[in-house]
Amino acid sequence: MHLFYTPDINSHTYTLNEEESKHCVRVLRLNEGDKIQLIDGNGGFYDGEIIDNNPKRCSVKIIDTKKEVGKRNWHLHIAIAPTKNMDRLEWFVEKATEMGIDEISLIDCKNSERSIVKTERIQKVAISAIKQSLKAYLPKINDVVDLKKFIATTKDFKGEKFIAHCQSAGLSHIKSQYIPKQNALILIGPEGDFTIEEVKLALDNGFKEVGLGESRLRTETAALYACAALNVANE
Repeated sequence: MHLFYTPDINSHTYTLNEEESKHCVRVLRLNEGDKIQLIDGNGGFYDGEIIDNNPKRCSVKIIDTKKEVGKRNWHLHIAIAPTKNMDRLEWFVEKATEMGIDEISLIDCKNSERSIVKTERIQKVAISAIKQSLKAYLPKINDVVDLKKFIATTKDFKGEKFIAHCQSAGLSHIKSQYIPKQNALILIGPEGDFTIEEVKLALDNGFKEVGLGESRLRTETAALYACAALNVANE
């Protein structure tokens, strides 16, 4: 069944925006009486029926509502340095969203190759990914912030905080340090890695050093690896 993102749904009827209406009526060729599904990105999953197939203002009657669909009892937050090639960052966001992630922050480090990112595009990638994977929750995407400022905001984080880097051999793997069902925040650095000073700053603020296996991973691969490891640990 076709799925549409409707973040502002709040009644028994809903009108799709012009873009979604065009896709519904012109592209998918859906008509009055056809059934569709809606998600609000905040746990709401709705079964609907088209009552007016206007290609600019398609109206839907809500016939069933489910709340907190797929709600997790732990929170996964990955803070990643944006890659120079935006396609690689978008790939991470897409796959992590499909897999399961609650929050993504973009951090500007000393060795970062990109410090400006249009989060509107990243948000669209995440929206497409929740529709693809039938997720009812849309991860929160945070604007780029300086690493030092970001670390300062994590003082009251309730959960486990990790930093993955390449500077020390023999680091314990994240799967051996993480306690399942605990909230987790993971720092993933740029291709040039975190500096010694940045690692020390994180450690001084309660982060633990972890490894992600023996291979040298690209930034987006390391972030997805960490995402996968914690999702598997919580299955």
